[in-house]
Amino acid sequence: MVNYQTEALNFTFSALADPTRRAILERLSSGDSSVMALAEPFDVSLPAISKQLRVLERAGLLVQEKDGRVRRCRLEAQPMKEAVDWIAQYRRFWEDKLDS
Repeated sequence: MVNYQTEALNFTFSALADPTRRAILERLSSGDSSVMALAEPFDVSLPAISKQLRVLERAGLLVQEKDGRVRRCRLEAQPMKEAVDWIAQYRRFWEDKLDS
């Protein structure tokens, strides 16, 4: 049986596996942004960016809100913190193995 925390981590790591999604998160680390502004530097269609945003939203890494006719996105830190905490649990083990 998969528990909620494991499933949430799976969504987070899956979302982070794509370079376009990581670039979107990097842009959002500077502050909230419209979908159009997020899409601007990428050579892909707006529907393709929207698909990437849905993956990030499903992972809880961003929230989309409608502001009139504009959809705005903002970064959510909690899933990233949970991923960092999970990695920290295994860090000592990995460091010991890599130093051997």
